Amino acid sequence: MIRTTRQAGRNRWLPGRIFTVMTANRRLRPAADDRELRMWKVGRALTSAFVAAVLVAGGIFYGLVVLLGFRDIDDTAKLDAKTLFDLVKLSFGVVAGAGALVALVVAYRRQRVDEAGAHREATRLHTERFSQAVDKLGSDSPAVRLGGVHALAGLADDAPDDSLRQTCIDVLCAYLQLPFTPDPGDDPAHQEEHHRYLAFRKVRHTILRIIGDHYRRPQAARRSWQGYDLDLTGVTIDGGMNFSGAVFLGGTVNFSGAMFSDGAVDFTGATFTGSTVNFHDAKFCGSTVRFGGAMFSNGEVCFTGALFSGGTVRFGIASFSGGTVSFERAVFSGGAVDFGSSVFSDGTVDFSGATFAGGTVYFHVATFSGGTVTFGRAQFSGGAVDFSGAVFSGGALTFRRAVFSGGAVDFGGAAFSDGEVCFTAALFSGGTVDFGSSAFSGGTVVFREAWGSVPRGLLAAVGSPVPATVALASAWLPPSP
Repeated sequence: MIRTTRQAGRNRWLPGRIFTVMTANRRLRPAADDRELRMWKVGRALTSAFVAAVLVAGGIFYGLVVLLGFRDIDDTAKLDAKTLFDLVKLSFGVVAGAGALVALVVAYRRQRVDEAGAHREATRLHTERFSQAVDKLGSDSPAVRLGGVHALAGLADDAPDDSLRQTCIDVLCAYLQLPFTPDPGDDPAHQEEHHRYLAFRKVRHTILRIIGDHYRRPQAARRSWQGYDLDLTGVTIDGGMNFSGAVFLGGTVNFSGAMFSDGAVDFTGATFTGSTVNFHDAKFCGSTVRFGGAMFSNGEVCFTGALFSGGTVRFGIASFSGGTVSFERAVFSGGAVDFGSSVFSDGTVDFSGATFAGGTVYFHVATFSGGTVTFGRAQFSGGAVDFSGAVFSGGALTFRRAVFSGGAVDFGGAAFSDGEVCFTAALFSGGTVDFGSSAFSGGTVVFREAWGSVPRGLLAAVGSPVPATVALASAWLPPSP
């Protein structure tokens, strides 16, 4: 009873904690549909409309006179009854036109007032429903919280403007950011706590599923959340999120500091043309993150400082034609990152300063025809980096000042026909770097100022004499005959 009372007390503060998280993390987003009522006074509006009408009528009259060729008006002609009657009709026409103009201005103002009133009423109802939904998130009952989650998702779909929709999305994200009690295990002594953990985990998994479902809808759809910000900073992802086929055209999806401990986050077939997807300092210790078949033509996907100690990140068959994918200072101590069969035709993939102490990074059969892939100052002390069968026909791949002290880097069967591969000032002090069966038929391969042992199979693959397109360290050059 005491534990239940304390739990209920904590939950009464949950809505306030949600808004605290939102305030700390939310980037203010201006409303795209600003319906604030701004109108001129009636006198000013009528005067402006009348002056505009006179100017338009005068312009039309002058244009007709010019087009019809009337140069002079006979001022000696007498005013007969027919002409007088025409003038009277014209006067009545002018009066009627002025009345219609007044009616048009008044009708426009009434329409604007009605629209503003309807928007205020919709906003008021939205606020009432919003407060009720947030209160449900603070309930001690998992079922009531689930109802609050679905109510907020429905409110986001029906929001009168973009700002209110973003607020609903922010609340759902803030709920995921709240700390929660870890699973006590399935020990019979803690069975009640274990069931409670599973029930509240279901609430979090439902939010993850709803976010993914809405982000996959086309942006033109009324209930699509594409282009809106998702702040999932520090969230524990232990369930599935499905972004497959989504288009990231605007907004920011932020997984900074998130922990991927289970489940899968799926970006298969997604298109990145302007958004930022941020995995800065994220920890991958069990989940699977899939970017297979994704297209990167703009924007940024950032894994800077991320830790890969388990699980898998798959970029297989992805297309990099622009934008930036950054693994700068990332640590690979386990798991796998797979770029197999990917095509790099433009943009930048950056592994600068990354540490490869375990796990595997695959570039098997990848095609490098443009853009830049850099491993500058990377540390290879364990694990494996596989470039076997890769094709280097353009762009630049650089290992400048990289350190190979352990593990294995495999270029076996790679084909170098164009572009530039640079190992300038790299250190080969341990592990295995293998160029067996590689083919150097063009482009530039530079090992200038590299030191340490000659990579295995390099001299045999280069041949003798050394082609002009290959620059070896002076200590590696074969002796002159």
